[in-house]
Amino acid sequence: IIRLGEEENFWSMGETGPCGPCSELLYDRGERFGNGKSPLEDPTGERYPEFWNLVFMEFNRDQNGEMLPLPKQNVDTGAGLERIVTFLMDKDNVFQSDILATLIKRVEELSGKKYDKNDKHLAPPFHVIADHIRALAFAIADGAQPSNTERGYVLRKILRRAVRYGRLLGFNHPFLANLLPTLVETMGDDFHELKSAKDQIGEILTLEEESFFRTLRRGGNILSGIIDKGKESSRKEISGEDAFKLKDTYGFPIEEILLIAKDSDLTVNLDAYELLEKEARERSKKAHTSHQQLAENTLFEEFLKHHGETEFIGYDETAAERTIKGLIVNGESVNTMKEGEEGLVILDQTPFYGEKGGQVGDRGTLEHEKAHFTVTDCQTPYPGVTTHHGTLKSGTLIVGEPVMAKVDEVRRKEITKHHTATHLLHWALQKVLGSHIRQAGSLVESKRLRFDFNHHKALTTEEIREVEKLVNDKIWENKPLKTYELKLEEVQNHPEIKQFFGEKYGNLVRVVDINGYSKELCGGTHVTNVGEIGYFRIAKEGSVAKGIRRIEGVIGKEGEKLRYALEDQLNHIAATLKANVPKVEEALKALVKENEQLKEQALFARKKHLNDLATSLMEKVTHINKIPVLSAVVDIEKSELNDLGNDLIERMKTGVIMLCVIEKERCQLFLRISPDLVEKGIHANALIKEIATLIEGAGGGKKDSAQAGGKNPKGVIIAFDKIQEMLKNPQN
Repeated sequence: IIRLGEEENFWSMGETGPCGPCSELLYDRGERFGNGKSPLEDPTGERYPEFWNLVFMEFNRDQNGEMLPLPKQNVDTGAGLERIVTFLMDKDNVFQSDILATLIKRVEELSGKKYDKNDKHLAPPFHVIADHIRALAFAIADGAQPSNTERGYVLRKILRRAVRYGRLLGFNHPFLANLLPTLVETMGDDFHELKSAKDQIGEILTLEEESFFRTLRRGGNILSGIIDKGKESSRKEISGEDAFKLKDTYGFPIEEILLIAKDSDLTVNLDAYELLEKEARERSKKAHTSHQQLAENTLFEEFLKHHGETEFIGYDETAAERTIKGLIVNGESVNTMKEGEEGLVILDQTPFYGEKGGQVGDRGTLEHEKAHFTVTDCQTPYPGVTTHHGTLKSGTLIVGEPVMAKVDEVRRKEITKHHTATHLLHWALQKVLGSHIRQAGSLVESKRLRFDFNHHKALTTEEIREVEKLVNDKIWENKPLKTYELKLEEVQNHPEIKQFFGEKYGNLVRVVDINGYSKELCGGTHVTNVGEIGYFRIAKEGSVAKGIRRIEGVIGKEGEKLRYALEDQLNHIAATLKANVPKVEEALKALVKENEQLKEQALFARKKHLNDLATSLMEKVTHINKIPVLSAVVDIEKSELNDLGNDLIERMKTGVIMLCVIEKERCQLFLRISPDLVEKGIHANALIKEIATLIEGAGGGKKDSAQAGGKNPKGVIIAFDKIQEMLKNPQN
């Protein structure tokens, strides 16, 4: 037993919070790992590694540094399972124990490199890849996916780090998925989710790797130049400007840049980088809180202090007489709203649903004697406050007076159907695509629904049909839907109840339960029986961001309208093709085939035309200072200039070619120089810049080929003459 003092034997969460003394359990691995007689003589920790820690949580440190006894004391324990396995197997490190050793052996096979634990350059890549593929596979199997936000961003960083280390072993193409069979063989019997999600994990890894390899290729030369520049600098650092360029233009995360810099024995000027990052964030702010919004928030705070929260009573009724508690006109609180004024009305209780959770707000009316207020929208702009937006068509509204609040029941009913259909869609997507599916956003309106979810690729036609079938089968079963409240802590014990990552919930939550198979936390309005939805159809499926797909769907009458619209479209296509509907596909295939044949014929004709044109142009070749020169205005497409130029230079072997295409009021100049003349210093990109101004344009290119576009066709002959004049005078 060795006492190491407070620095080692006292644990705390931070400057404040639970804390207490701790005991570390170390294991003596013997003299082959060092000569130290105790941990005090083992600075590297090789001979006496820690494998267990016991924290005796006794105190709570407050902001003044005072430690007060915890009302409930406990022992917080943590053990390193793989370290214990390593000791039992008498291995040098965890990477030689069963699980990771099999992965490292597979990396050896794939890379052709031999693993040596003592190789300081090659051993780390083996360690990183073996560890990271395991972490990635389990995380993806649990439903996470690489992205730019939250947990997805952590995954993306882990994957990119594995790829970066993989390149040190010669991997220049996606390789992580090739390690999956080994991981599944090793751990799949104990963790069945690895087996069931293996194909999906492989697809996600490969897509993400391909994306990062493209980034690396795109920024590779830039990166090499920046590293060389950093090594040549006196401070041996990558400048903040260069680091920001790598991140902003080429997509390198700052963490990657720091690792790359470290590998090259460089630092990064983070102060300059963070300043540029801050400036970019400020520039990219698309909106800011207006003075009116700030004023309204203050009004809402005051409202809550005096009147409390607006209670929603709309689950059970769509019309009720309630009391006006607040009126806002032009951003100011008023006691009276007059005829013709637009504003917000706040009630003590309301049957109107305020927009939240993807469900749009209700519409309807507020009425009192001769007063008639049309509600065009209902919002929850501040926690606990529901506002009815609209215009007072007649009469006067006064704070404290009652009004009859009536929701547009027909519209509410359609919204309600679409909302329940969204829950069914979520359930069906998990059934068809996998348990990784998570809602990433939604919009529920009276005539459509929109559902965003995490998935790595587009849905196939078969998958879309299967999702539709599952939803409609459940609709036609017409089972009842029920709602009930649970304490949030109870929900944690029910993994089948869907919660939404990042969503804030109160202590008491509402569960929407569709016959036991679909359970979600939701505050929205829903049908009583699923059959009320009638019919569901997916109108559109697409991508809204990397790794996020979007489905737009319709139900009931709107679904029927979509079906009729598609049928009408099909009938119109059939009429255009002069074919019966069952023969449309056959007619389209014949049309496509005919079109391809015509394209081939047209291409052959264009090639023949270019060949004939090149033959006739060869007769116009002249010589200047023994250099073959050809200049001509040609009647071809601009896109064909390069092909014609290449053909001519092959025929001429050596020379200068000047071609021009004139289209309406614009012209396109083309220069082609043979390789031998390029070596003698005649460069197309230099010549084109000399003459581009003569056609009132600009251009550029390479030494052997360049183009310029301009708006003065009359200057073409002058441009040709100038090049010929320059060729006559070699000094030019």
